[in-house]
Amino acid sequence: MKKAGKLDPKIIGRRIREIRGFDLTQAEFGKMVGVSQVTLSKYENGQVLPTLDFLARLKAHSGKSLDWIVTGAEKGDGA
Repeated sequence: MKKAGKLDPKIIGRRIREIRGFDLTQAEFGKMVGVSQVTLSKYENGQVLPTLDFLARLKAHSGKSLDWIVTGAEKGDGA
């Protein structure tokens, strides 16, 4: 079981990329979730942690939980 603690921007970035899928470019997806292609690229590549505002929009767009986006935990994990 992973300890709570520091967020890993590379892992979060992989989940953002997974949500974007292969059908949309970064520019297209960025427009949908309200960020520039450059910012989305930085998030996906783990260069910077996404803002809470962005994560909330991503959650609303994807239907994924914030827990899953940030930690990979599904509902009921570790409960």
